[in-house]
Amino acid sequence: MTAPVFVVDHFDTDGTGRYVLDGPEGRHAVSVKRLRAGEAVVLTDGAGRWAEGEVDGTEGKDRLIVRLGEVAEQPEEFPRLTVVQALPKGERGELAVETMTEVGVDAIVPWQASRCITQWKGERGAKSLAKWRATAREAGKQSRRVRFPEVGDAATTKRVASLLAEADFAAVLHESGTEALATAALPAAGNIVLVVGPEGGISPEELALFEEAGARAYRLGRSVLRTSTAGTAAAALLLGRTGRWS
Repeated sequence: MTAPVFVVDHFDTDGTGRYVLDGPEGRHAVSVKRLRAGEAVVLTDGAGRWAEGEVDGTEGKDRLIVRLGEVAEQPEEFPRLTVVQALPKGERGELAVETMTEVGVDAIVPWQASRCITQWKGERGAKSLAKWRATAREAGKQSRRVRFPEVGDAATTKRVASLLAEADFAAVLHESGTEALATAALPAAGNIVLVVGPEGGISPEELALFEEAGARAYRLGRSVLRTSTAGTAAAALLLGRTGRWS
């Protein structure tokens, strides 16, 4: 059985190498996973630090006692991949975040494009952003990542243009692209920023602003993907081509 991953705020032990996993993560380990003495676990802060451990026992329904090994740190991988994701309808946003996390995206930026049907405003916007971040955390655990993707605040089109201008490779998935993303020249390091538009498409004004910032329009393939799946497909292609899946 593959060792389950749990998220912690610190790696402090009691001086004897014993770590107490409590709170929601402890309850999940004890009452849901039903872990027992001798089983392996992985603890991570989601920011690259992690440690393997062995269950020493349980206390009540929400305290897992772990014999913790040495804490290690996984360095950031490059080129770093950021996906700017236009807001999909309904729960498709969480689907996009989940699958992009699984394939290895480093950062996700929600984008309120002009043609987005979904609107993130006020309390609803805050709740939606919290869902995206919670989804990234859970998907990071499920896919056994120890460095979870950053989910930024909802960005305006102007902010997206700034991200593209700062990138070492800036791409917009768009049907007007004459070059395939599969053949684009990619950097060996630095930052890649990829923009995925809404179901209604990126407006001519937005595309012009992005191109002015230094981005190019690329096509992904012959078929038309939903906005909630296009980012994952493109991310997998890019990560494979950069060697990060090697």
